[in-house]
Amino acid sequence: MSEPYLDPYAVLGLTRSAAAGEIKRAYFALVKANPPERNPEQFKRIRAAYERLRDPAQRCEVDMLLIQPWPEPVRRKCPPPLALGVSPADVLAILRALTDLDRTDWREHYEKVQL
Repeated sequence: MSEPYLDPYAVLGLTRSAAAGEIKRAYFALVKANPPERNPEQFKRIRAAYERLRDPAQRCEVDMLLIQPWPEPVRRKCPPPLALGVSPADVLAILRALTDLDRTDWREHYEKVQL
């Protein structure tokens, strides 16, 4: 059975924005507190966490594994449904607006056509 993935930052007691020097200092402090002769299991975890964070490429992979999922969006109220009914008065108003049905100024634009 595989061991669950441990956050190497949590094992070393660091934040994710820790610099390389901070990682190294935390590692050596924890190795002093947990030498391999006294506490081999804890030492293995500390060493594995340090190995993952020591190399910048592996640290980038660790950071990608630790990305938190995007939070679920807050549900918004749905807009009221649109009234899609069509009345004859609406159709006639649109036709009048698009055509010359209501035009009364024909004489102003009248010019004789010369051939």
